[in-house]
Amino acid sequence: MPYTSLVQLPVAVHRHLPLHAQEIYRAAFNNAWITYAARGDQRERIAHQVAWAAVKKHYVKKGDNWIARA
Repeated sequence: MPYTSLVQLPVAVHRHLPLHAQEIYRAAFNNAWITYAARGDQRERIAHQVAWAAVKKHYVKKGDNWIARA
């Protein structure tokens, strides 16, 4: 289920990540959703893992905040 807008993202993503990080998450998830179509019931889990990995390339969590990496 690709996300067509940021408001459709999971609550943990939508409420806690900065806007740019949400955009990264959505793009990575949607790309992984297509890439791993053959994985069947593992597809969604993999897409979320890929999306979080993409966010963590650009952001780091400090306390309750996500901060852009320098």
